[in-house]
Amino acid sequence: MTDHTTDLATEAFVAHRNLLFTVAYEMLGSAADAEDVLQETWLRWVKADLGQVSDQRAYLVRITTRQALNRLRTMKRRREAYVGQWLPEPLLTTPDVAEDIELAESMSMAMMLVLESLSPTERAVFLLREVFEADYDEIAEAVGKTPAAVRQIAHRARGHVDARRPRRTASPSETRAALESFQRAIETGNPQDLLDVLAPDVVLLSDGGGVKRAALRPVIGAEKIVRFYLGGSAKVEATITWEPTVVNGSPALAVHRDGELDGVMAVRVEDARITGLYFVRNPQKLTHVTSETPLTLR
Repeated sequence: MTDHTTDLATEAFVAHRNLLFTVAYEMLGSAADAEDVLQETWLRWVKADLGQVSDQRAYLVRITTRQALNRLRTMKRRREAYVGQWLPEPLLTTPDVAEDIELAESMSMAMMLVLESLSPTERAVFLLREVFEADYDEIAEAVGKTPAAVRQIAHRARGHVDARRPRRTASPSETRAALESFQRAIETGNPQDLLDVLAPDVVLLSDGGGVKRAALRPVIGAEKIVRFYLGGSAKVEATITWEPTVVNGSPALAVHRDGELDGVMAVRVEDARITGLYFVRNPQKLTHVTSETPLTLR
């Protein structure tokens, strides 16, 4: 490959890099693995005959999807051996990501956990069609299926997701208000205030990765979660602070222990009350939250 061709390949890759990272991240739920997929995509991209590529964006998305699918299938064993609850790696994102409603919803902790229940091919088809608006022929090329098969897979995946997604997606302001109420209740230690902001059947998932203390199983029910948090807080000698942030396109809370980042709390909100709490404490999953530069996606 000549230097000129390499420059053209680099220019095209850089132009679409944010999109490719988002595709890989939403497929895998891991920024580290998404970065590895992008490296593999680049190595294949620079070997391509650019003169034969009619749509560079579609071609790059196809490579990224295939590499992500390969990695997703091999990650299954890693997930099965994971200690406790597994949650996606939170990403510090710019506030404008929330303006892209489909993207913000698909990146939320709640939705990414729903996507975990799909097969790798279903997940790829759903994301490429519903979030990235690829046509069926393009998706077929990416996942190695016929367009007719892709239509069936898309229909099946959409039905699965629709049955599990919230009836109405909470706006950023609604989520922020619920988080503020949650934060005040935790900081004041008022059980009733905490019960008021939590839905009766709220579920807490916490991910310590076997490194940090976390509930190994889901904690279900507002009263149990109140006891979990207020009882646990009374035993902590360190200074705990909660600071508003934006992760995965939605308002969230960064939890600091004696000034050091200790975890990230994301939530699912319905009808002004919290129905899902997602607390990531695994230090290996917090590197993209400590970054000073939020990610701009797409």
